[in-house]
Amino acid sequence: MADIVKEKSVSGGSVESVVPGDEGEEKFKSTHHILFYKRQRAKHGLRYCASLDTLALTERGASLEVFEAKSKERLLLQIWAVQNGTVRVAIDELQPIKPRYKVVDVLVGEPRCEQAGCVSLTWGPGQHQVRVSASPFCLEVVCEEEVIVTLNPKGRLCFETLQDPPSSLISQDEEDPLGLWQENFKQFRDIKANGPSSVGIDLSLHGFTNVYGLPEHADSLRLKDTSGSEPYRLYNLDVFGYKINRRLGLYGSVPLLVAHKPDRTLGVFWLNASETLVDLHQTTFLFFGDRLSPETNVSWVSESGQIDCFLLLGPSPAQVFSQYAQLTGYQALPPLFSLGYHQCRWSYDDEEDVKSVDAGFDLHAIPYDVIWLDIDHTERKRYFTWDSKTLMYFEVLVLFLDGHHFVNDRDGNVYYGTCWPGNSCYLDFSSSRTRSWYASQFSFDKYKGSTESLFVWNDMNEPSVFNGPEQTMPKDAVHCGGWEHRDLHNLYGFFQHMATVEGLITRSGGLERPFVLSRSFFAGSQRMGAIWTGDNIATWEYLKISIPMLLSLSITGIHFSGADVGGFWQDPDPELLVRWYQAGALQPFFRGHSAKQTKRREPWLFGDTVTSAVRSAIQQRYYLLPYWYTLFHLAHTSALPPTRPLWVEFPKETETFIMDNQYMIGSALLACPVTDPGVTEVKVFLPGSDELWYNVSSGEQHRGGGTLTLPVTLETVPLFQRGGTVVSRRTGCGSCTAELQLHPFTLTVALASEDRHSFIHYNVVYNPV
Repeated sequence: MADIVKEKSVSGGSVESVVPGDEGEEKFKSTHHILFYKRQRAKHGLRYCASLDTLALTERGASLEVFEAKSKERLLLQIWAVQNGTVRVAIDELQPIKPRYKVVDVLVGEPRCEQAGCVSLTWGPGQHQVRVSASPFCLEVVCEEEVIVTLNPKGRLCFETLQDPPSSLISQDEEDPLGLWQENFKQFRDIKANGPSSVGIDLSLHGFTNVYGLPEHADSLRLKDTSGSEPYRLYNLDVFGYKINRRLGLYGSVPLLVAHKPDRTLGVFWLNASETLVDLHQTTFLFFGDRLSPETNVSWVSESGQIDCFLLLGPSPAQVFSQYAQLTGYQALPPLFSLGYHQCRWSYDDEEDVKSVDAGFDLHAIPYDVIWLDIDHTERKRYFTWDSKTLMYFEVLVLFLDGHHFVNDRDGNVYYGTCWPGNSCYLDFSSSRTRSWYASQFSFDKYKGSTESLFVWNDMNEPSVFNGPEQTMPKDAVHCGGWEHRDLHNLYGFFQHMATVEGLITRSGGLERPFVLSRSFFAGSQRMGAIWTGDNIATWEYLKISIPMLLSLSITGIHFSGADVGGFWQDPDPELLVRWYQAGALQPFFRGHSAKQTKRREPWLFGDTVTSAVRSAIQQRYYLLPYWYTLFHLAHTSALPPTRPLWVEFPKETETFIMDNQYMIGSALLACPVTDPGVTEVKVFLPGSDELWYNVSSGEQHRGGGTLTLPVTLETVPLFQRGGTVVSRRTGCGSCTAELQLHPFTLTVALASEDRHSFIHYNVVYNPV
């Protein structure tokens, strides 16, 4: 499509999830509807013990049996010492009547294990140790003679073993109040082929009160105590206009929790793709009779699958990020153009409309790289098609799909649900065969009208089913291998993302890096590309919450993320629009997007003052692209997030532990976007009493270790460079990244209070991707 938008790339995809007659949050479950969670919370009398006489040691780790004292149900506990400071603990049925679902494709390979010592399970030159207590069963992880994590300290281990169906299944008219074999939610009935199958366990994180992660939630960066309130829910859902400061599951899930204290950072990765709920409880107790010691108790409960838990022992933030990336993969290195500005709307009317928008950016000297076509570019909202009426330069491709590629209903027939095309069937992306078939559809000979500059947007892939329970697929739908949808729900979008990336790589013969944006995601999605925070609303509250949402993603490996600039729904006032552009220009993925029900929102439609401020914000983004590109190379090679909470760079400064309105871009820049209306000044905390900070706009020097009151106007973007750093920029930007390459580099050197400076620069010899 380069002939349509000059040198700009064009991304095709589907649409957001506005549903006529949307009933809001009432269509989603709250805790009292989630029966497996209620069953787990009610089981207080369980007492599991470890059979130490069954202990078997290998060079890779150890295994032993665990049994429940009353029922005598036996489980298999396995412990591995993974290289580079990670402990893996897995619990499964010892002799299940059938295999339980084990998450596939998320780990980049079988983790390499260190040789464990005898009896004490000591490894890593002696600094790590695992201790197992027999009765009641608990497992302690010791680092440098200090217990930092205990599994099952409160006896919350609960493992509902699979069962054969009863001789007479419960009829639809009978009540099953515990939800063992079936349960109802509104008009939907969920039939459970394997009966109750939930798993859960608790952990104590000793010495930690500050915990983060578990995206995606529209909540603060620092996770809250859930005692007496809703747990954090990990269940991918199409939640249009989600509420702020809630723990309802949104579009994606990363079951990684990161805990931090001044002398250690710790990660807990719960590898389970079924619906999961996480409770947190902070407490303090007396240690050795005279010293108060805090801890955070974490309880994980999942509807099905196994317990497969990785403890990432750090001890630094960077080491935790690296340990996690070695398990699930590093951030894909994005094409340079994708770090520029993206212009999007649901939807542009036709070819002439697209040309007009493109010309408007050039006329107003505003750079951009990508224009997006939303679902209305398709023929009757079908994949791989073009609307021949409004986009006359494309041929229409109608796909006749092989039924073997579809998800089935519980009776073995193809499952049908309602989405934008109407009555729809859903590809089974959990099948490697289906993923390969889907990837092949992106070839130029099959996807007629596509070009090398067309990239892809995976939307609605939670999956969204307008007439399904909680607007998604029923849990008793069946995937390849006979697995129920409940087992792998949170992987659906991950698998589609994987298939799409494979398609674009194959399309180019492996010569070009793909760009694929996905709304749904899971651990490991960073290997594929970018995500965004979904259908937000044009209010100041949504602008403000976007920062902690993106920081939560950044510390859990999802580095290429952003929030739709301006808010997808409703019309922003001019001030909000400017502030959102300024904030978006300082986030990894930078896209303006709006719904068809809103007024047109191109940056030049709000008068000269707004146009000038937006132009400046976007131009500054382009000047900084060499720095952003370098940061993404670091993420790709070392797992360091391009955007970081302050505590990542200043791990001993306790003031930073709860801050989520400002953050670091790499190690050199501190950003504090203006997120409140009508303000004339903002307060910026500059960490590090031995640090110097420089206002990027004025060059004024400030000493760290305190709070600065900074006067602001509509044009002010609070951004500070850290002393001792060097930031690379371009001296100009042109109209897009292709022209950016024509401008020289400039280096901004910020002097430190001591003779110490650091600099890294990763360049690209120009190629559009």
